[in-house]
Amino acid sequence: QVQLVESGGGLVQPGGSLRLSCAASGFTVSSYAMSWYRQAPGKERELVASDTGTTKTNYADSVKGRFTISRDNAKNTVFLQMNSLKPDDTAIYYCHTQRLWIHYWGQGTQVTVSS
Repeated sequence: QVQLVESGGGLVQPGGSLRLSCAASGFTVSSYAMSWYRQAPGKERELVASDTGTTKTNYADSVKGRFTISRDNAKNTVFLQMNSLKPDDTAIYYCHTQRLWIHYWGQGTQVTVSS
């Protein structure tokens, strides 16, 4: 059974950093594309970063140069390093993977950027 569990969110001041973790079970992250999405209040869920699993990564324009997606295959975990955080980055962040037409999501972790 595929399961994704996010952690690492919290309250941070503008310009600060956070690292989100997504612990996976039921499959090996090294074999599949993994992504991070976020959803801010009143807005649609949006793709933040994705890793196809073949060293190809993609980022939303709004986070390029500030966020980095990575994997630790030994821990079966995906990370999102977020630097130079802005108030507009405030959202619930979700880990995601997909098998054919089936989408798997974690429960989300709240990130709040505020002074």
